[in-house]
Amino acid sequence: MSQSNFKYCQDLFQANRFPTREVNIGKVGVGGSNPIRVQSMTTADTMDTDKSVDESIRMIDVGCEIVRLTAPSKKEAENLKLIKERLVALGYDTPLVADIHFTPNAAEVAADYVEKIRVNPGNYADKKKFEEIDYTDESYQQELIRIEEKFTPLVLKCKDLGRAMRIGTNHGSLSDRILSRFGDTPQGMVESAMEFIRICRKNDYHDLVISMKASNTLVMVQAYRLLAAEMIANNMNYPLHLGVTEAGDGEDGRIKSAVGIGALLEDGLGDTIRVSLTEHSEHEIVVANKLLNKYRSEGNLVENEGFNFGNLSYSPFEHERRATRETLSIGDHHVPVVFADLSEKDVITHANFFGFGYAYSIELDKWNIMDLAADYVYVGKNVVDFEVPGTVRLVQDFEVWQTTRSNKYIPLISNLSDLQEGLTCFVKMDLTEKIDYELVKQFPNTVFVANVNASNKTPYFRKFRLNLDKYGIKNPVVLQIENALEDSEEVQLHVSSDLGIHFIDGFGDGIWIKANQSTQFINSLSFGILQATRTRISKTEYISCPSCGRTLFDLQETTAKIRARTSHLKGVKIGIMGCIVNGPGEMADADYGYVGTGPGKITLYKEKTVVRKNVDESEAVEALVDLISEHGDWIEPKLT
Repeated sequence: MSQSNFKYCQDLFQANRFPTREVNIGKVGVGGSNPIRVQSMTTADTMDTDKSVDESIRMIDVGCEIVRLTAPSKKEAENLKLIKERLVALGYDTPLVADIHFTPNAAEVAADYVEKIRVNPGNYADKKKFEEIDYTDESYQQELIRIEEKFTPLVLKCKDLGRAMRIGTNHGSLSDRILSRFGDTPQGMVESAMEFIRICRKNDYHDLVISMKASNTLVMVQAYRLLAAEMIANNMNYPLHLGVTEAGDGEDGRIKSAVGIGALLEDGLGDTIRVSLTEHSEHEIVVANKLLNKYRSEGNLVENEGFNFGNLSYSPFEHERRATRETLSIGDHHVPVVFADLSEKDVITHANFFGFGYAYSIELDKWNIMDLAADYVYVGKNVVDFEVPGTVRLVQDFEVWQTTRSNKYIPLISNLSDLQEGLTCFVKMDLTEKIDYELVKQFPNTVFVANVNASNKTPYFRKFRLNLDKYGIKNPVVLQIENALEDSEEVQLHVSSDLGIHFIDGFGDGIWIKANQSTQFINSLSFGILQATRTRISKTEYISCPSCGRTLFDLQETTAKIRARTSHLKGVKIGIMGCIVNGPGEMADADYGYVGTGPGKITLYKEKTVVRKNVDESEAVEALVDLISEHGDWIEPKLT
């Protein structure tokens, strides 16, 4: 059976929550009929009781419902008792989670004191040496027996004490065993978790929450969908914890998190979330709640017109861009284009172009084109009385264009009755209205601008895509989003979740955002969404872990320093990890890695290979620049 036949959510056209069992984490219920819970993780050293308590309180006071702390050894696990007692004495009964890597004995100690244990199946019973091992079925079975013997004591203890457990697979820390058997794939991530889930089920222990985190949003979304499909096929219904790991900071971290988490929430998957930012932990809670605001109201009912999991024209478990013909340099092999919108301006000037990547020098009568330069500018009913750069094209309303038919503009038609045979143009499609697909099929020289005037946009975009495939229509499609929110951060999060899912699924040849924000903000958001979905790389990507008690340097300060030196390296991926637990494996597909390996000491990586050990932190950023130069990826920044 094709993967696209697998059911992974309740309904492709209604964002109904996937029905999961309720798992109680202390007083907080996750899954079932409970709301989607918000959680985060402390950055303080778990042995520093005062700082851990103070940070936990800051998180709880802004809405954190579950607090996680790292327990890298038995001593930190023992100190969770003191942290718990101090919080309770101060009137805080928010459940605590012990985060475990490599140390089963610490997990068993922590279970005495906290309400939940998080284990990573990639390193709970395995050591990662980046070795490829040739297993027979028999030898692999012996490995599973070994894992069961190591994991079962924790399972039985959690069952006896009424503790919950998160089985948290991370893409970057898959064991050598899983990588050798299943490869570096979403399927491997799912199997890594399923091995541990089967042991829990064998012992009739079901207080489980499952996660499939990755820094690559495509891998992350595909892994969660595969997991949900696997659970449905096997009559399992464990709650899902969502997160994009190592999302980074600032705008990029928010967009990346909203793209990945939002893509799953759009289909009703997810019972608790964490937005992993390289920022103060309490910031994560505010961002997570702003994202969830989008999913706390009823959506419109959308008729599915006979589409189901058995007749999808694409696979939700792998990325393949929808095949289109090239029109107006859009579609086919071209990266998705970015639109800017100046239609609300009374008079359009050279200066208006600066916000979307074009700076005009009056003295030189010359345009300077930046990396994030929009491809199309919609001017509405306006005219532009100066020459624009050759890399940008102007789009004008049809009723104005037809009076002059100027080659300077491409017409945008809003009424299908205005379509003319042979006319190359944009056609705005309101997806909430009935569309005559036999009619639009007759006009192959058009680019569709797909717009949804409804709160839940995903079902309309998805139905439009499936109908285009059904009727064999290969026209390129620009996805247009209108957002009226005033809070810029909320706009960032909601638009990213509206659009990210479709670019992940290979649908969309362009992006056009209309919002009550500056053109610079909208332009940066547009490029950021395409970058986060790996559909158009236009800037440096940072895979930066959120800080925790294991971190061996100031992640926020260091990330800022590295950004300042490398942000001009378009397409280069740099992993910035606080410790070896979130080290070479967690960096996934980074080109270069900067990893803490001791107090004040950094190890540098080229991909997953160590190239310099124990570099003094004061010299490490420049050493990273030298490493990038040695491998031919360094260019000098442009002078501004």
